[in-house]
Amino acid sequence: MEITQEELKARLMQTNEEFRRLALKHDEYKRRVMELEAIPHPSEEERQEEIRLKKLKLHIKDQMAEIMARYTVQAVS
Repeated sequence: MEITQEELKARLMQTNEEFRRLALKHDEYKRRVMELEAIPHPSEEERQEEIRLKKLKLHIKDQMAEIMARYTVQAVS
């Protein structure tokens, strides 16, 4: 029986502290990026913060994908 990505994420949120911590941090960065994107005329500092947060979000997303891949491999083994 194959598990969907959303089911896997939900399971990892419940069972994996590292995944949960990363997901919460990703959501925090996502909210802040949305706030920054909503600013009509952002300052240079705000633009730089947005760029930095987007990079951090991508890095966290990669880490989460790695955890999901490891979990999938373990479940298949």
